[in-house]
Amino acid sequence: MYAVIETGGKQYQVKEGDILFIEKLPVEADETVTFDKVIAYSNGENVTVGAPYVSGASVEAKVLKNGRGKKITVFTYKPKKGSTHRKMGHRQPYTQVRIEAIKG
Repeated sequence: MYAVIETGGKQYQVKEGDILFIEKLPVEADETVTFDKVIAYSNGENVTVGAPYVSGASVEAKVLKNGRGKKITVFTYKPKKGSTHRKMGHRQPYTQVRIEAIKG
């Protein structure tokens, strides 16, 4: 059994017990989150595809933690201009969730 959900502008194929790093959600650790935007749902035999979402389907997940990813370096410059460059860093925030149940 699996489902394809949409959250944070991205799509994820999930099964029960999967651990995902998704875009940050405004919830605390150990809370339960319900994803209603289910694009596709399979119960092992039949596959149901929504237009755009499957009605009545949802995925429940438990929030494990909120955090920030590894730091990346961003370097911007304008070519042929000697003093126009800038070095910045960025850490993307995330929410780690564990899929508890898929309801169809």
